[in-house]
Amino acid sequence: MHEVIICEKPSSAEKIAKALSPSAKKKVYNKKVKYWELKRDSKDITVLSGVGHLYSLVPEKNKRYRVSFDLHWAPSHEINKSSAFTRDYLRAIKKFGKNADSYIHACDYDVEGTLIGYNALKYACGQDSLNNVSRMKFSTLTKKDIVDAYENRIDIDMHQVDNGIARHILDYYFGMNISIALSDSVKKTKHRFLKLSVGRVQTPTLSILVKREKEIREFVPEPYWVIRAILDFEDIEIRHVDRNIFDKARADEIYNKCKGKDAVVDEIKFTKSKTRPPVPFNLSGLQAEAYSVFGFSPKRTQVAAQNLYSAGYTSYPRTSSQKLPESLGFDNIFKQLSANPEFKKHISKLPSKLKPNNGKKEDAAHPPIHPTGILPKSLNSDEKKIYELIVYRFIAVFFESAEFETMSATLDIEDEKFKFKRRRVTHKGWMEHYPFKKIDDERFPEVSEGDLMSVKELIKDEKETKPPARYNQASLIKELEKKNLGTKATRADIVDKLYDRKYIEGTKIEVNKLGEDLIDTLNTYCSNLTSEELTRDLENKLEGINKDEATKESVINEGEKDVKGILVDIDKNQKGIGSKLYEAYQATNIVGECECGGKLVKRSGRYGSFVGCTNYPDCNVTYSLPKNASVIKKTCEKCGLPMIAAGKGKNRREMCLDPNCGKDNTKKYKPEEVGKCPKCGKPLLKRSGRFGEFIGCKGFPKCNFTCSVDELESKLN
Repeated sequence: MHEVIICEKPSSAEKIAKALSPSAKKKVYNKKVKYWELKRDSKDITVLSGVGHLYSLVPEKNKRYRVSFDLHWAPSHEINKSSAFTRDYLRAIKKFGKNADSYIHACDYDVEGTLIGYNALKYACGQDSLNNVSRMKFSTLTKKDIVDAYENRIDIDMHQVDNGIARHILDYYFGMNISIALSDSVKKTKHRFLKLSVGRVQTPTLSILVKREKEIREFVPEPYWVIRAILDFEDIEIRHVDRNIFDKARADEIYNKCKGKDAVVDEIKFTKSKTRPPVPFNLSGLQAEAYSVFGFSPKRTQVAAQNLYSAGYTSYPRTSSQKLPESLGFDNIFKQLSANPEFKKHISKLPSKLKPNNGKKEDAAHPPIHPTGILPKSLNSDEKKIYELIVYRFIAVFFESAEFETMSATLDIEDEKFKFKRRRVTHKGWMEHYPFKKIDDERFPEVSEGDLMSVKELIKDEKETKPPARYNQASLIKELEKKNLGTKATRADIVDKLYDRKYIEGTKIEVNKLGEDLIDTLNTYCSNLTSEELTRDLENKLEGINKDEATKESVINEGEKDVKGILVDIDKNQKGIGSKLYEAYQATNIVGECECGGKLVKRSGRYGSFVGCTNYPDCNVTYSLPKNASVIKKTCEKCGLPMIAAGKGKNRREMCLDPNCGKDNTKKYKPEEVGKCPKCGKPLLKRSGRFGEFIGCKGFPKCNFTCSVDELESKLN
């Protein structure tokens, strides 16, 4: 009897094969793709894997790059060149996966994993494979969990399948269809191709950032005053109880009244407090903590966590749960972790009764992120940091609360009240076992009620209120989670995509003009696309498929109706949309000012990118850009031109846009006329760029004729 197991990734396939049989044999197809053969329970088992999605949605024939609602699944390698590596994996599944007696779906247990395996079975192994298929459900790739999942298989959850299909179709409708329509509006209005990108979750996310950008720009700071005093005794700083005083007259009154006077300790209070242990990590919690502790982007954290899971060291990372079930076997995990001396120092002090401080959030598919107990053999730098973060958090949640005592002192200066506070640790509790948490342990000064305290200095600080803080990647993902936009698995990718599309930049996220004008244009002409409510409503309906509260067809039909309404709005306002978006795109390419008064703009030509003046052909200033160079927010100290960064990694260096900066430029370069343009008849000019001389038409940009010096004669003939 032949059984085929379909896995999501090669590393998972290897773990599953070896867990089911220590004598599993590795095979190689076409010198590239590894698969496994083994025997178990008198069955011949073949373990095959994909590499994520092997199939993608594509419009019906001859409709690619056109708006379409008629979609079908096709091999990813046939649709996108970047997916060429999936071809051999798909061929291996087709070759060794057909005509088996039974099939097992062993991809990750979530919506995406379920859809990946379902499509591989349906289209690669054949429709009949779905008639005799079972599902393995596991949260770690340990031998115990894999064997338990194999021996206690369940049916494929068709609600997850339908959710995945509907999600991908809606993402295509909102992403590809509307992006194509917006790009067409620019093409038809300005006769220029401009690749634009919008999406069902991507666009509302950008809208959140644009809203914050405007709040910061429109913020009007308000002055306020803080009155504080430095005491002679231990340089203790005390502050007036009014804290931020927005009335200048009142601030002046307090300052003048208290200047040169001593303070009397009016009242001292001691209070006790506790800080509960942290809750177990879900994905967003891990991403936020890794950003806070290590400065890791959410995507960077997610990649490291996925690698740890694939290696069997930690549990499945794409989870929302904050509740650790006892079925995990806490004692056994701690026993294995204790083989590491550093972990053992903390584990040995655990309370006898292991009760975690669970959070509120649950996930029916997977528990919180936790170590499996298997100690890593070798990890890269990122994986080591994330692994230790997960382990120490897992340990910390079982300890008791940290305890503190707070001293609050009120002092009187001429009937004006001032205060200071100190807090000290009375019991470290969990904080002693979580090295990523700084413990503030302050010493209490020896003062008593009625003490007269000499004031060394009285200070009146004038300050201004600050605008709302910019989002960083971690806080943005938290905001998306709060607003129920996107999923735990996709939010980091959405933020990454906004960076890739050049809509946003910086660690403290700033939106550029193209990103802001895209949202403004959509808000003006088709606001549904930027609507959080529309996106959240569709997300809730997609989740409703899992709960049998909605059908795949009803959700897709509703999404199609919404998109068609947006497309009608775009078509009605094509001219306005096209003009505004192209102007915004042009503005994002301005890198500086030209001596003639024009703008220096980044452009693309036959021989690569360059910077030219908008007053061309009256102004012939051009600067070629090296490959992979980017214009940065610095200007050259010598000539004032923008600086560029070129090269990769350690070889990346900054330089002036002008390669001749610092040289004798008293003789201005005047392009030499070498003939007439064969396309438009205007003069051809011999120019000099970073990569040498070339020939270009004086009629640029309307005429884009260019050629090398060597090609000139043949081109003219």
